[in-house]
Amino acid sequence: MKKLLLLTSIIVFIISCNQKENKKNKEQFTTLFETSEGTETPTYKEVISYYKKLAENYSEISLFEFGETDSGEPLHLVIYNSEGKINKSNIASSTKNRILINNGIHPGESDGIDASMLLLRDIVQNDSLKKAYANSLICIIPVYNIGGALNRNSSTRANQNGPKEYGFRGNARNFDLNRDFIKQDTKNAQTFAEIFHTVNPDVFIDNHVSNGADYQYAITHLFTQHNKLGGKLGTFLEKEMRPYLENSLAQKAIPITPYVNVWGTTPDKGWSQFMDSPRYSTGYTTLFNTFGMMVETHMLKPYKTRVKQTYELLFSMFDFTEQNSTKIKELRKNAVKEILAKKTYPIAYKVNSENPSTFNFKGYEGNYINSEVTNGKRLFYDKNKPYQKQVNYYNNFTITKEVNIPKAYVIPKGWHIIIEQLKRNKIQFSQIKNDTIMQVETNHIATYKTVKSPFEGHYLHYDTTIKKSIDTVKFSKGAILIPTNQSGIRYLLETLEAEAVDSFFNWNYFDTVLQRKEGFSSYVFEDIAKDFLDKNPLIKATFTNKMATDTIFSKNSNAQLNWVYKQTPHYEKAHLRLPVYKLF
Repeated sequence: MKKLLLLTSIIVFIISCNQKENKKNKEQFTTLFETSEGTETPTYKEVISYYKKLAENYSEISLFEFGETDSGEPLHLVIYNSEGKINKSNIASSTKNRILINNGIHPGESDGIDASMLLLRDIVQNDSLKKAYANSLICIIPVYNIGGALNRNSSTRANQNGPKEYGFRGNARNFDLNRDFIKQDTKNAQTFAEIFHTVNPDVFIDNHVSNGADYQYAITHLFTQHNKLGGKLGTFLEKEMRPYLENSLAQKAIPITPYVNVWGTTPDKGWSQFMDSPRYSTGYTTLFNTFGMMVETHMLKPYKTRVKQTYELLFSMFDFTEQNSTKIKELRKNAVKEILAKKTYPIAYKVNSENPSTFNFKGYEGNYINSEVTNGKRLFYDKNKPYQKQVNYYNNFTITKEVNIPKAYVIPKGWHIIIEQLKRNKIQFSQIKNDTIMQVETNHIATYKTVKSPFEGHYLHYDTTIKKSIDTVKFSKGAILIPTNQSGIRYLLETLEAEAVDSFFNWNYFDTVLQRKEGFSSYVFEDIAKDFLDKNPLIKATFTNKMATDTIFSKNSNAQLNWVYKQTPHYEKAHLRLPVYKLF
């Protein structure tokens, strides 16, 4: 009997100690968001300190440092793994679901920073949650824009309802990091690429706060455009992933709508889906067949509500990934084969205005009233007049331009920045071992337009067109040969095809080919031009016809002489010729 009493006392003592320890751990990991009753967000250093303590106390949490950012600080990656600490080298090869969450790309939009701190703590302190996500690696970048987070203030988010203090949108060099994913001007984006390929996520989530129209929802979703993602991946995203998320949140009494892509007007007549080209996070990550989405909470809703709903959305996405693990991995595995089988790849789209989706939208009546500040009108949403009505959502896009998929690209040696980009994005290529003559497709820039004001450090080109030819070209030893049959095929097509929206050409990587390096003096070349035309009657006939039919040309002697010059061997072959050749 005494032994039984002693044993009971020991068990009670152990339980009491465990309860005290659990209480101590919970108190230790109470966040500033909670102690401030949902009105504040921690500083960058406080966020990292929190995760360091979490990793020290729980074996399921690993904390890594990667590379460098423009601020001089490294990027951190936090990983939850139910089986304990994990090595960097084992992440991408893990058979578990790999989910990557990016927070603080715009540090004033801190909702995801707080939501992620809460959810990781809650998982490691709850046995049922640990069991629920035993087959997932939950990977979190705590704060992506560190420079912006360190530039803390209470005023730059003029339209936003909390938190009290927050970071600035621009990074340490004033780049908007959500325009830098494909061009990778910043160390942040370069290090992000390292993290992304280290994880090779099945699902990617980027947490934001929206600007724009007012409505009843506190949270919206912005999945990558499904036609652009294409094939079975796109169908799965639109028909299964998106409906699941919407239904899951509805069951939690959280209404959600597609991102309201409306500025300066009311959403009553509907809107088009946002087209996330590769400059954006989800546009970039889906180049590697990752399912991507942005979370956009609403700026005017209370900060506490926005964080809590982001928290719940993340769990819903975890649940979907757990339930569809096999299907997601199968679709990603077969994606390259599906792309190659089509022979062509779409690089430009337009909204299909004849085939919208419809849904019941919860908005506020809006109208234009006299401004009390200016002498004009202002948009006013009347919160006393909520409504629900069917609206059109133009989320279907049609292809406007396609390219033939080559078997390989060839880039002459010397284009070091391009080669560095390919390496950073884990593109496979080999070097030509000897000087080699190949028959290739050559592309010359035919037309292009350029923005008049700088955009994220560039004068971006657009509406680019090319002229094709088949040529025999000698490539020197060291030129690189890039096969398209690899996991980065989308990346290659979106960057090396000049007509693609976010191609390397459009981002000014090849601007040196737009300028002639040699020329002629008219008074000297006149004699050469006459002799050339006399010896080439077909070209002379074309010239004479152009003079007769093109009135502007016929009045411009400089243009006439320049036209002849371009037909002669004196005209440099490198002018307007892209240093990207194709093998079919």
